[in-house]
Amino acid sequence: MTDHRTSLGDRLRTLPQYVLPQHLLSRGVWRLTRWRASWFKRWAIHRYVRTFDLDLSEAEVEDLEAYPHVNSFFTRALKPRARPIDPDPAAVVSPVDGTVSQAGAVREGRLIQAKGHMFSLAELFADAEWARRMEGGRFATLYLSPRDYHRVHAPLDLRLLEMIHVPGRIFSVNPRTTRSVPRLFARNERVVAFFDSPAGPLAVVLVGAIFVSSIETVWAGEVTPPAGRRVRRWDYRERDLRYARGMEIGRFNMGSTVILVAPEGGLEWNEDLRPGKRLRMGRAIGRLCGTG
Repeated sequence: MTDHRTSLGDRLRTLPQYVLPQHLLSRGVWRLTRWRASWFKRWAIHRYVRTFDLDLSEAEVEDLEAYPHVNSFFTRALKPRARPIDPDPAAVVSPVDGTVSQAGAVREGRLIQAKGHMFSLAELFADAEWARRMEGGRFATLYLSPRDYHRVHAPLDLRLLEMIHVPGRIFSVNPRTTRSVPRLFARNERVVAFFDSPAGPLAVVLVGAIFVSSIETVWAGEVTPPAGRRVRRWDYRERDLRYARGMEIGRFNMGSTVILVAPEGGLEWNEDLRPGKRLRMGRAIGRLCGTG
């Protein structure tokens, strides 16, 4: 009975998101977070720091007055030694600061979103062939809250192969909405990057969320906005773009979710990589298969 009541409460609280003008609101917030009026950005940044009790000693720039607008603070860099990378070359490291939403195996082309909710890998990727290559592999869904560091880093040594931008809705991706909205990650706008890695082909999916939903990569800059209505694809195989483990590969301009997907026999997650586990970028979350 308790689970039923909680589920009903989640659904009722999530219901307004279906009727909100998600993209219109998000574009408005996108502009607001880049407004350079000194009084506004000072008030907004200080309020943000107080609300989420942020540790500014980790920031590369600790002086709040040095940030030209709210988004520059939100995507702030950290000091070089704030997130050491696990020295074991066989370690798969967390690409983000965040919390594990789900982790497990790809079964019959589907991933677990939350209890009672599954979604299709082919739909997530907008590409059936890439989904076929990942069948039986491993996935991990990592949630970034508003208080987290919002840059995304390479979990392994990577060579970029392809990128797909999939337009869609921009529901919140907080735990309540994840429990309530079917196929959430396959419905929201997202950027899917495919890499070659020591684990074989690796997908890093950056899922957008309501209020801004702006996703950047280091090789293409800001991919969204604009949202558009058409799936867009880029092929990078001939450019030899490589990113060492721990290097920045992208960022969210507001909070969201990263999904990692690797093929069967590529890697294994640590036993403690379970829902609710807090992560720090650079710490080991798994190992390459066959490395002990």
